[in-house]
Amino acid sequence: MMYLYLLAIVLTSCCITYKFLCWNFDYWQCRNVRGPKPRALFGSYPNLLLRRQHFGDDMKDIYVRFQSTDKFVGTYLMRTPTLMIIDPHIVHNIFVTSFNHFNDNDVGKLIDCRKDPLIANNPFILVGEKWRLQRSLISPALTSFRLRQCYHAMPKICDQMNDFIVNKGLLNINGKDVCMLALRFTAESLSDCVLGMESKSFTQTPLPISENVNKFASDNIAFSIFTLISGLLPILLKYYKAKFFPSDCENFFMDLMSNAYNMRYAKATEKNDILDHLIKIKELYKLTDMEIYSHTMTFLIDGLDTTATVISHCLLMLAKEPLTQRALYEEICLNYDDQHGITFDKLNEMPYLDACIHETLRIYPPGLWSTKCCTKTYQMSNKDGKILTLNEGEPVIIPIYAFHHDAQYYPEPEIFKPERFLPENGGVKHFRDCGVFLGFGDGPRTCIGKRFALLQSKSAVAYLVRTFQVKLNKRTKPDFRLDPKSFLALHNGGVWLDFQRRS
Repeated sequence: MMYLYLLAIVLTSCCITYKFLCWNFDYWQCRNVRGPKPRALFGSYPNLLLRRQHFGDDMKDIYVRFQSTDKFVGTYLMRTPTLMIIDPHIVHNIFVTSFNHFNDNDVGKLIDCRKDPLIANNPFILVGEKWRLQRSLISPALTSFRLRQCYHAMPKICDQMNDFIVNKGLLNINGKDVCMLALRFTAESLSDCVLGMESKSFTQTPLPISENVNKFASDNIAFSIFTLISGLLPILLKYYKAKFFPSDCENFFMDLMSNAYNMRYAKATEKNDILDHLIKIKELYKLTDMEIYSHTMTFLIDGLDTTATVISHCLLMLAKEPLTQRALYEEICLNYDDQHGITFDKLNEMPYLDACIHETLRIYPPGLWSTKCCTKTYQMSNKDGKILTLNEGEPVIIPIYAFHHDAQYYPEPEIFKPERFLPENGGVKHFRDCGVFLGFGDGPRTCIGKRFALLQSKSAVAYLVRTFQVKLNKRTKPDFRLDPKSFLALHNGGVWLDFQRRS
C-alpha cells in the first residue's frame, strides 16, 4: 500500500510539473499566430539546453520552415512566449521606421543595475529616457576626430602583434589559435585608446584582461543558469535578478580603471582621446567614480571579445579563399606608405577591406539575434491578412543569423563573397535598408561602438595580411558551423591558422 501511495505522489507530481511547463503553450494559437509546436521544458528552442547545435541554428531552422507562409511566428523561449519576425520589412520597421514602438532591448529585463553598477550605464541594457541620456553622454567620445587620435596607436600595436607571431615561433607550427591572438590585440588597443595605458598583451606578463572578459562573457555559468530559469519562470524577474559580473572580475576592472584615471590626472595632459572625454563629462555632470567607471566599461565590453571574433573570422575566410586574400593584399599594398604605413584616411578608403569585414559580419555576426521589447501598442499583418496587435511589454526576437544566410538575399550564402558589399553593388546600405543586414543592428540603437570596432578590425586585418600569407591549418574544421557550446558566434572547433611571412 505504501508503494501505491508513493507511486501516486510521483505520478501526480509529474503531471503537475508537465502541466506547469505546458499550460501556456496555446498562447499564440489563441491569437491566430502559427509557429512550431513547443516541447515541455524546451519550448521552441531545444538546443538552449541540449547543445546539439547552436541556438542561432534553432532560430534559422524555424525561419526556413515558415518564411514562405508567414511574416512572423509564435515561439517559446522555454515557457516565455516570444514573437519571431521573419519578414525583413517588419524588421526594418522595428529597428528604424517604427522605432518608437520598440525603444528598448528586451535583455534589459535581466539586469539589476544596483547589483551590477559596472554596466548600470551601458546604453545596450538601459531603457526609456535613461538610454537616451547615457547614449548622448558617450556618443561624442567616438567622433571622427577622436577616432583619428585613437588610431595613432594602432600601427604600433599591429607591429607588436606581428612581432609576437614571429618571435613566439608561431609560424606554421601546429597552427595558431587566432581567437586568442585577436583578443590580445583588442585588449591592447582598448587599453591604449580607452584607458590610456598599456596592457602588455604581447608580452609574457600581460594584464589578465582577456581572462576577466571570459569570466563574464563566455564562462558565466551562474548567470546562464539564471537566464534559463527566468525562461521557465518569467515572473521571477519581477522579484529577483542575478548578478551579471562575478565579484573578482568586477574588482579587477574597477582597479584597472581607477589606475587609468589616476595616471591621467597625475600627468595633467589633454590627449583629446576617449579617456579625456570621459573625464570631461565626469566633471561637467558631477558624476561619481562608479558612474564614470560604468561608462568606461561600456567601451571595454563592446570592443573586446565581439571585435576579436570579427578579426579571427575574417582571417579564417581569407585563408579559405586565397584569391580573395590576394585581392585584399594588393589593395593594402597600394595604400601602404613605407614612411607612414596605412594612414587613418587610407584605412577608411579601402573598399575591398571594408567589404571583407562586412561579409565576415554577415557570415558570423557577433550578435546572432536581437530581442526587442514592445514599448507601445503595435499592429502588423501576416501573409494571410490576419492582424496581430502586440501589447506593451511583449518581446520580439529577430533571427539575424538566419537573415544573413538566406539565399534569397545572399546567393550562395555559405561562400565568402566580399563583392556583395562593394559600393558599385550598393554597399552595406543596400542590405541594411532592406532589413537583411544587421551586423551592428540598425536605427537609433545601432551599436554605439560600431565605428571603433571597424577601426580595430580593419587595422588588425590589414597589417596581418600585409605581413603574412594566412593559410588554413588542419585543425580548423572546413564547414561553416557555429560552436554549439558558445554564446557568441564562434566557428565550431576554433580558428586555427598558419602564418607564412611574405617575402
